[in-house]
Amino acid sequence: MSSKLKEFTEKINGYINSIELVKQPEELYLPVDYCLGNAGKRVRPLMALLACDMFGGDIEHVTGPAVGMEIFHNFTLMHDDIMDEAPLRRGKPSVYKKWNANTAILSGDVMFAMAIQHIAQCPPEHLKAILDLFNKTVIEVCEGQQYDMNFETLDKVTEEQYINMIRLKTAVLPAACLKAGAVIAGASKQEARLLYDFGENVGIAFQIKDDWLDIFGDEETFGKQTGGDIIANKKTWLYIKAFEMANEAQLRDLRNAFTNRIFNPEEKISMVKNVYLQLGLDQTALEKMEEYNIRALGFLDKIELPKENKKDLKKLAQNLLDRKI
Repeated sequence: MSSKLKEFTEKINGYINSIELVKQPEELYLPVDYCLGNAGKRVRPLMALLACDMFGGDIEHVTGPAVGMEIFHNFTLMHDDIMDEAPLRRGKPSVYKKWNANTAILSGDVMFAMAIQHIAQCPPEHLKAILDLFNKTVIEVCEGQQYDMNFETLDKVTEEQYINMIRLKTAVLPAACLKAGAVIAGASKQEARLLYDFGENVGIAFQIKDDWLDIFGDEETFGKQTGGDIIANKKTWLYIKAFEMANEAQLRDLRNAFTNRIFNPEEKISMVKNVYLQLGLDQTALEKMEEYNIRALGFLDKIELPKENKKDLKKLAQNLLDRKI
C-alpha cells in the first residue's frame, strides 16, 4: 500500500472511530458498531478521497460524504445478508446471524439515516449535487438487488442482463464515490463523468472477481462461505457462461445441482466446480474481469491530468483485482 493510500485509509477509520456508534438502546446500536467495526478495506470512501485529491481538492471537504457512502454500503450488506441468508460476512457471523433478522433490519435503517447525515457534511455549494447523486445511487442499488432476486425465479438469464444487474447492485456505488470526490474538488462535468465511467467498469470487474473467489477462493482468506453462491443457486457470471457453453453431460450435472436434486452441499459444490473447470471458466472469468479493467483504464486515461495524479487510484483498482479476499 502506498503512503497516500495508507494515510487516507487511516483518516477514514479515524473519522468513523470518532462517531458515537453505541448509544441507548444498545440493542439497536451494538449491531451498527459491530458492522462498521468489521472494517473491510474502506475501498469506496478511499476512492472518494483519492478522486478529490487527484483534482487538487481539499480532502477534508469530502471525508464526511465518503464515510456516509461507506455507512450506506455497510447498510446494504446488513440487509443483503438477511435476503441471501448468508451466515458469514468478512469472516465473522453476519449481523442477522449474531442477533436476529428484525434487529438487522432496524439497525440497518438507522445506518441509512446516519449515511445521509454524513453525506450532508459537504460544502454547501455542492450539497444538492451530492444528495442528488446519492439518491440516484440508492435507487439504482435497490434496482440491482431486485433484478438479482428476480433472477432466482428465471430459467435463463443472459450475460447482458447479468452485467446490467451487477452494474446497478455493485458498480454504481464506487462510481458515485469517485464522482462525489471529483465534484467536491471542482472537476468539470466531463471529468467527473469519465471518473464515474472508470468506477463503473472497475466495479463490474470487481464483482466478476468476487464470483470467481466464491468458488475458487480460499474460505479462510475470502471471509465468506466458499461455494455459497452455488448452494444458494445464484446466477453468477460463471453460472451463466457454464449453461451457455456446456455439453449434454455437463448440462445434466448443472441441472441436477441447481434444481436441488443434489442434497449434500459439498457434493453440489464439487460437481459444479468440476464443470466450471472442465469449461475453463476459472481462466475465462479472469479474462473477462481484465477486459472491464482495461475499459476502466481507458476512461481514466482520457482525463487530462499528469500520470502522477492518477497513480494511487490506478494502484487501488489493481489491488482490488489482484485480491484473494
